[in-house]
Amino acid sequence: MTTTRRAFLVGGAALCATTLATSRLQASALQGRSASAASVTVLDKGWEYYQGPLEPWQVWHSEELVTWEPQTVPHCFNHYDACDPDVPAYRGSGWYRMKLKIASPYPNGRTMLLFEGAGQTSEVFVGTKMVGGHVGGYNEFAVDITDALGEAGSKDGVFLSVHCSNARDLNRMPSDLSDFTLYGGLYRAVHLAYLPAMALEAVHTVVDWMPGDQDASVRVTARLYGASVTGEAQMSIYVKVFDDARKLVAEQRVRKQHWDGESDLATLRIPAVRTWSPDHPVLYRCEVTLGSGDDASVVTHRFGVRHAEFKEHGPFLLNGTRLLLRGTHRHEDGANYAAAMPTDLVREEFKLMKAMGVNFIRLGHYQQPRQVLDLCDELGLLVWEEVPWCRSGVVSEAFQEQGKTVLTAMIDQHRNHPCVLLWGLGNEDDWPGEPKGEDHEGIRRYMRELHELAHKLDPSRVTSYRRGEFARDIPDVYSPSIWAGWYSGRYTEYAASLEKARASVPHFLHMEWGADSHAGRHAEDPDPALGAVATGVGTAEKGFDYKLSGGTQRMAKDGEWSETYACDLFDWYLKTTESLPWLTGAAQWAFKDFTTPLRVENPVPRVNQKGLLTRDMQIKEGYYVFQSYWAKEPMLRLYGHDWPVRWGKKGQLRTVRVYSNCSEVELFLNGKSVGKRKRDPQDFPCAGLRWEVPFAEGENALRAVAHSSGRVLEDEVRFRYETRSWTKPEKLRLSTVTAHDGRTTVEAELVDAAGVRCLLSRAVVRFSVAGDGKLMDNLGTPDGSRVVQLANGRARITVKHAAAVVVGVASDAVAPAMLELKG
Repeated sequence: MTTTRRAFLVGGAALCATTLATSRLQASALQGRSASAASVTVLDKGWEYYQGPLEPWQVWHSEELVTWEPQTVPHCFNHYDACDPDVPAYRGSGWYRMKLKIASPYPNGRTMLLFEGAGQTSEVFVGTKMVGGHVGGYNEFAVDITDALGEAGSKDGVFLSVHCSNARDLNRMPSDLSDFTLYGGLYRAVHLAYLPAMALEAVHTVVDWMPGDQDASVRVTARLYGASVTGEAQMSIYVKVFDDARKLVAEQRVRKQHWDGESDLATLRIPAVRTWSPDHPVLYRCEVTLGSGDDASVVTHRFGVRHAEFKEHGPFLLNGTRLLLRGTHRHEDGANYAAAMPTDLVREEFKLMKAMGVNFIRLGHYQQPRQVLDLCDELGLLVWEEVPWCRSGVVSEAFQEQGKTVLTAMIDQHRNHPCVLLWGLGNEDDWPGEPKGEDHEGIRRYMRELHELAHKLDPSRVTSYRRGEFARDIPDVYSPSIWAGWYSGRYTEYAASLEKARASVPHFLHMEWGADSHAGRHAEDPDPALGAVATGVGTAEKGFDYKLSGGTQRMAKDGEWSETYACDLFDWYLKTTESLPWLTGAAQWAFKDFTTPLRVENPVPRVNQKGLLTRDMQIKEGYYVFQSYWAKEPMLRLYGHDWPVRWGKKGQLRTVRVYSNCSEVELFLNGKSVGKRKRDPQDFPCAGLRWEVPFAEGENALRAVAHSSGRVLEDEVRFRYETRSWTKPEKLRLSTVTAHDGRTTVEAELVDAAGVRCLLSRAVVRFSVAGDGKLMDNLGTPDGSRVVQLANGRARITVKHAAAVVVGVASDAVAPAMLELKG
């Protein structure tokens, strides 16, 4: 089975056609160091940025036309406007420029620029000369600038500029109908790299191991960069493999003449091999040295030893043992940064996944950065990674060729990673309105071409696809659309939907399920819309079911979008999946909220809110439902940490929910025990950890206590119990929540004529500020949008100000409110 290397720089970057020949140089091929100087530099500082169209000659002669702003890279030029409630995100040109210092340690070497990804079409210029380009926003690519270096520069450096465009282009994947923002900019890292005259372009490891084997065989292959260097002289090659303790476990010296294409270097045996798995993600390291001395080319990557098998009609086996794939999905998106998330935040995000108990992730719907694959290797997360053929037909020959190019690049760059389990061929490519979107025969033909190409490039892995019933026989693993309880049907129909899907294809894996939830919105009683949803009519998402209008009754359109309902849906799905011995697995959509141009009317405009985390990584209650089923560490969570006001009649029994993986939990209300409950995964909801208790009028405190392996776990929530009934909404009120360091957070609440908060109101409010201040908005979060739906009658936003300002909030048919904030 192909296993992985750790790519340090651009992994096998296959450039789409430009006017110049460019390299498929792999990131790992640039990890080596020269004896005299560092061979790789990250180009993060010293950039300037301008948003708008320019001719290449204007980039360095434009001060009278435009203003350039200092910028660091990675940078996404939609970092602020992606979820603007009033105006769609910018789609157009962004220019980056810098004066690049060149100091190659190799007299006859090559100077390369390596891009981890740029959106969505890129052109690279030295002076006014275009030296390379790339179509596609998600795979890595390299540009050789050696021959152009003497043509444009000054004593301060070479004039380098990069033009990025996310303007609409029908011939480029993904489609504009995709349910995520097609970001623009240099939103992944850029590197300057120096290579000796003859270098390794790529190195791959192919591992042969079966469950029960004591040893593993590792075949090492490589490509060369430097095709102009030929001859009969043999090159010295040294191949080494180290274990995770950095101990040398295998080595081989080779002498080999110059070769073209991918060629075998050596086959080594790893004795007493340790396998890679989610519980024990053991990583080996392969190091290949070409030549010797200062001109040596050294390539290093990590790989793992594992064996995967999808049994017909289930289950899934890893290393010969059944593994239920417990999954989620990820878009490359975050508040303040959009697609340019800092590496520390990405690592935090993946650690939260692991702590939740995830062992599988689908990277939707495109190739993601090498850091993501490295983290999945390290943390033990199996991966479905796919081509960005999303929500479109076969469009054109250029479109189809781009899909093959990015599939080739993705496999070349990432096939060393042991985490990669499936190569995804696309998603939902039968949408009406797209060019040739209803050409089912054309879509089948093209999907088969991608399927066969993937197997040719990587025979060790299987292909996968989601939602295209007319083509379900083509990929090795298929997922139909099942959204019971959200886009169609009720969540109680989930098990029957799984059984039906299991019988329809030999290898079934359920991708995408879940529910939107507006963080901070909670419900005392079950969502009333559920009772009107029809059953027995299927559970698939069909056509435009994601819209908030039209069609039949469904929770996505008619439900309250409360965290409470989402928790119930998660709970039902999880108790179902955990009880089916044949099931390969299922993956919830999605781990974190993300932006989309298609959902303007959502509670947070232009944000898909199905995440278990908000876009700025605040954890929603649903996260803890998953932890209660999947986490290995003991956990305990009282529902409602962000539920400051509960309501009901005096003495009315109200539900208290606890999510825990402990066997028994005791609940205390206002200091007094109200009993213990045993955990039973089939006792819905909360696996039996629920109590019906009467709250006192006014302030209340709940405390839950559990014991596990000598540890005491406790959790507590405090809230006010409101027994007054509210009437027609009358006015808005504003108050200060916190104020420090020049930032003030304010809260708006909607009340009736008597001043009682309207706790079920979902009215849309708009914040504004007058004076020398700025709303901290367009974050794509419930407390970071100037236009937002109320959650239980309230909403918050933060104002940045140094002087006195006035904050306002308004909504239809009620009196607005204003509040002066002191400087």
